[in-house]
Amino acid sequence: MDRRSDVKPITYLRSRTARLVREVNEAGRTITITQNGEAKVVVMDVNTYDRSRSATALLKLIANGEAEVQAARVVSQTEAFRRAREAIRRTRQDA
Repeated sequence: MDRRSDVKPITYLRSRTARLVREVNEAGRTITITQNGEAKVVVMDVNTYDRSRSATALLKLIANGEAEVQAARVVSQTEAFRRAREAIRRTRQDA
């Protein structure tokens, strides 16, 4: 993939917005928009954006889990399942 074709000046966005949206949507391309030669924004299709957000959320969960382990705020698998069973039991009793 030629990344240079995926970088466009802001004037391209201004003058060819519909074409750019079509290109991004059809090809799933991510286009970087520059202003005064400096990257300013990224244009991507909704599916790519959603996948990116999901991946970011997953990475945050992993980072939080690693921080919990480092801080020794963990329980054994046996204890975790015991707590889960107890929470399920309480939920069923409340229903």
